[in-house]
Amino acid sequence: MAHQKYQKAIEALHECMEACNHCYDACLQEDDVKMMAPCIRLDRECADICAYLEQALVRNTPFAKELAGVCATICEACGEECRKHDHDHCQKCADACFNCAEVCKSIA
Repeated sequence: MAHQKYQKAIEALHECMEACNHCYDACLQEDDVKMMAPCIRLDRECADICAYLEQALVRNTPFAKELAGVCATICEACGEECRKHDHDHCQKCADACFNCAEVCKSIA
């Protein structure tokens, strides 16, 4: 299968997507949701691009380099925003985002 060469990326993308979705949901439960709005927004953006790229790599997209570059940029932005918050879910999300960004850069 052609997508096996992207297995490490597919796993990192899936982990990041899950972390962002969890962070998104947990941020909505925080006392000051308005303060968490930038984090929530980037969680959604990041989860969506990670899910898309994961699917695209599985189907052996010819745009892997371009999509991975965009994904790395979004993952870094989400990681930087999450790192600003002390919540455990934000810190775990930031770790997953930065890991995914590095994997995506290796493709881009």
